[in-house]
Amino acid sequence: MAWLIDREVKERVRRIELPWSRHGVDPCGITQRDVARMFTLIGWLYRRYFRVTVVGIGNVPGRGRAMLVGNHSGGVALDALMVLASTFYEMEPPRLAQGMAEKFINRMPVVSQMTLGAGQLPGLPENALRLLTDERLLMVFPEGARGTAKLYRERNSLVGFGTGFMRLAMETRTPIVPFGFVGCGEAIPTVMNLVKLGKLFGVPYIPVTPYIFPVPRPVALRLEYGEPTVFAGTGAEDDEVIAGHVAKVTDQIAALIARGVEARS
Repeated sequence: MAWLIDREVKERVRRIELPWSRHGVDPCGITQRDVARMFTLIGWLYRRYFRVTVVGIGNVPGRGRAMLVGNHSGGVALDALMVLASTFYEMEPPRLAQGMAEKFINRMPVVSQMTLGAGQLPGLPENALRLLTDERLLMVFPEGARGTAKLYRERNSLVGFGTGFMRLAMETRTPIVPFGFVGCGEAIPTVMNLVKLGKLFGVPYIPVTPYIFPVPRPVALRLEYGEPTVFAGTGAEDDEVIAGHVAKVTDQIAALIARGVEARS
């Protein structure tokens, strides 16, 4: 299946600064082959189909640990794929952002194996801690599946953030880089979610669009990165303190979304 891997992608994968073995495998189980396959597949979506505009990529550290924290929308996690593509295609040297895959993905044998091989680990706190300890780039969506479940009219809003990401960032002294993603709610304009049907297939829900199926439309997407912030503390602070820090990040993301909406209007 080597013919499926784009030559440019293959060359960029080799330049990702991870501790690759001579067989192209890193200690987390990531393989150069799986990463190259993933970016060959999503590269066309990123560059041609969605024509993603990225602003502020210079705010993402070129080396060392960092946490990319942003909003979800659009029925399925298209925004996550485009965030991964942004650090791979727009940074020099390329960086591999790694996310925490939803639990239901781990129950899909083939998909789970491909996801793991491309660096997207099961959504467990110990995996996130390991990535940051290893000085990697962690992608976090504090809204979780509630974010992708937003309806079209809610596409540029934010739902309640969890606080675990903030405690982890403070514990590890990790810079938080906020981002606002705009357009996914238009690419997959969800009008309702079929929760019961989704459970039959082992997923949280199945999004329904005006044209029934959640097939993405070729909408221009926009991704805005804000300046990184390091929050002082140990991560063991009172809930009130943590909630205040989370509110600051939420406000930053909301401002980036608003700026992205204005730029696309």
